[in-house]
Amino acid sequence: MAGPAFRAAAVRVRVPATSANLGPGFDALGLALGIYDDVVVRVADSGLHIDIAGEGAETLPRDENHLLIRSLRTAFELLGGQPRGLEVVCANRIPHGRGLGSSSAAICAGVMAARAVTTGGEARLDDTALLELATEIEGHPDNVAACLLGGFTLAWTDGGAARALRMEPAASLVPVVFVPAKPLLTQTARGLLPRSVPHVDAAFNAGRAALLVEALTRRPELLLAATEDRLHQEYRAPAMTESAELVGGLRAEGVPAVISGAGPTVLALAADDGEADKVSRLAGDGWTANRLALDLAGASVLPLSATARTGGNDAGNGAGQEAGNGTGNAPGGTGSGPR
Repeated sequence: MAGPAFRAAAVRVRVPATSANLGPGFDALGLALGIYDDVVVRVADSGLHIDIAGEGAETLPRDENHLLIRSLRTAFELLGGQPRGLEVVCANRIPHGRGLGSSSAAICAGVMAARAVTTGGEARLDDTALLELATEIEGHPDNVAACLLGGFTLAWTDGGAARALRMEPAASLVPVVFVPAKPLLTQTARGLLPRSVPHVDAAFNAGRAALLVEALTRRPELLLAATEDRLHQEYRAPAMTESAELVGGLRAEGVPAVISGAGPTVLALAADDGEADKVSRLAGDGWTANRLALDLAGASVLPLSATARTGGNDAGNGAGQEAGNGTGNAPGGTGSGPR
C-alpha cells in the first residue's frame, strides 16, 4: 500500500456518550446518549500538540499515552503511515470513570479522525473495518458499536470479528442518568465478576435480554421486567453500594433502572417526559441527575463552525444501520475513561 496523503484542513468529529449492558445485555447491548465530546485534528509539519478542555483537562496526558492519540496512531498505521505532526483539540463533556463510555468515545474519535483526515480514508478503512478496529482497541464491542452507530445497538463477534446491528429505540423514551461524584475503574468492576454463573441465571438473562430488544424498540411498558439482571450487577454491588441502593430504590418505585456499563452511574429509562421529571427528583443527595436525549445519529464528522451542545440529538452526519456488513456510515469523538 502506498503511503497516504493527508488533508490540509482540520477535521472535526463528535461522538456520543453510551450506556452498555442495560441490565441483562452484558457486553452486547448499548444505547447512545445525548452528551457529546468534540475533537479537532489537523496534520502539522512536525511534533504533537494537544489541548484539552472540560473533563480530564487536569488529569489526561498530553502525549502519546493519551487514548485518543493511541487510537489515532493505530488507525494511521492501517491507513498506510503516520503524518509528520498532529495538532489535536479536545472538548470533553462525557464524564470519566462513570460508566458512560468515555474511553469508547476517545477510541472512536481517534479512528474516525484518522480516517477523515486521510485522503481516500473511507476506501482504505471502511465501516466494517472501523468497528473491528475500535473493538480491538477497546476489547469489547458494546460501547463502540453504540458510539459509532447511535441508537440502540446489539453487538457480537463472529469468528473473532466484531459485528453490530443498530435498532431504533422507542421515540417516547427519556434516559435519566444519575452521576455520582466519585469514579470507578472498569478493571475494579470487572474484577468482581465470577468465572462462572449458575445455568438458571444465564437462562434468566437470555430471556430478559431478548425481551429488552422488544421493550426498548416497541413496548416500553415491558422495560421494568426486561431490565432485570442476574449476571453482573449483584456481583459488582460491593464496589458501588450507593449505586446498587439507588437502582433498588428506583425499581421499587416501578422505574426501570440499571447500572450504566461498569458503573457507578445509574441509568433510568423513563417512559415519557412527565415520568422523567418525576424520576429526576428521586435520587437524593450526592447525585447529579441529568435528563438526556437519545442520540440517533452516532459518531459524526461536523463542520468546524458547528455549535457544540451538551444534550439533544445534534450529532450531524448519521451513522448507518448496520456495521459488520459494510452498510454503515459511522464517524467518531473523545473522552478517556472506563465504560
